Amino acid sequence: MTVLIIEDEPQAAQRLETLVKGLEPTAAVLDKIDTVKRAVAWLTDNPPPDLIFMDIQLADGISFMIFDQVSVKSPVIFTTAYDAYALKAFKVNSIDYILKPVDKDELGAALTKFRGLTRSEPDTRHMLANLSQTIQGLTKKHKTRFVIKVGEHLRTVEVDTILYFYSQDKTTFCCTTDNRSHILDYTLEQVEELLDPARFFRISRKYLVAAPAIQDIISYTNSRLRLVLKGSQDNDIIVARERVQEFKDWLDR
Repeated sequence: MTVLIIEDEPQAAQRLETLVKGLEPTAAVLDKIDTVKRAVAWLTDNPPPDLIFMDIQLADGISFMIFDQVSVKSPVIFTTAYDAYALKAFKVNSIDYILKPVDKDELGAALTKFRGLTRSEPDTRHMLANLSQTIQGLTKKHKTRFVIKVGEHLRTVEVDTILYFYSQDKTTFCCTTDNRSHILDYTLEQVEELLDPARFFRISRKYLVAAPAIQDIISYTNSRLRLVLKGSQDNDIIVARERVQEFKDWLDR
């Protein structure tokens, strides 16, 4: 089996190659490519591989741009850091996806699915066309600022300055790097939908945090974690048990 890896993170590309060879000892990784431009050139100049692993976000753009510039004749398995709930649409197609960091068992399942496919250029094009709308939705621009009210005035708060969001007494607040809290006209659920999931993680029903906000992580009862956040006096900031592993994976990107 010949494999092409299109991935802009060198460590992720190397890990994927190692896992693939561990599951498929006869697999030959033909190349590891980090940009849309290089991928288009490679696919134009070389015979199609048996399988392509492709990250959605590459160094110079979205991987779907590749399909606009060259005929892709190989089945594709996407690798991505997007949350699983947003990727359910992929499951109805005959092309799979794997969440980062890549898990060996998930990779094995994806390869099993690949073996069950019949390689066909028209079928592949059809499946890729079905994915277009999903990918475009996943790669939409995320919110960069929020409008807040200060007395009789309106101000904007840049998302880059926000350490975490929290809910209290049915009101949503954001805490910024200057240790100030501001009221937002959104529910925490709405805020979560507007933000980049690579930057903010919903640890519980009450908190949505950015990695720079975390001062300490402490093992807690019932396999949970307790966080100490910058500027917060709350001693009960808990990562829900069912979210602990996902939280660790998010931190370990």
